[in-house]
Amino acid sequence: MAEKIKDLLSSGNPLALAYLGDAVFELAIRNEMIRRGHIKLHDLNCQTVRYVSADAQAKAVVFLTPILSEEEMEWIRRGRNVKSKHSTRGSSIIEYRYATALEALMGFLYLQERQARIQELVQYLIQGTETAAL
Repeated sequence: MAEKIKDLLSSGNPLALAYLGDAVFELAIRNEMIRRGHIKLHDLNCQTVRYVSADAQAKAVVFLTPILSEEEMEWIRRGRNVKSKHSTRGSSIIEYRYATALEALMGFLYLQERQARIQELVQYLIQGTETAAL
């Protein structure tokens, strides 16, 4: 198993990392929503969707950029530059590419066992969103 992970990281396949990162990001958001006291299922779902849709993830990349390291920005660039033949319903191809970029970063961080960094980014994102809404 460890060899497959090393192979994935060394190959730098951003789509495979984005596939994994999609689940990692949604789980991190869900965990943070529960930690913040959202316990009603409808409320949990509504709050989670605010962050995991393609357009929200695209905005998250822009918001997080100032606090990302050079290495993290490299994974953002790699994920963003992947050519895809489709986008999600209701989002532009640019939003889709930025969402893929965030997911690739999350997949990379997860495989690097940097869960604390994932949590830090998610908390920063949610705190910034809540502050902007005030």
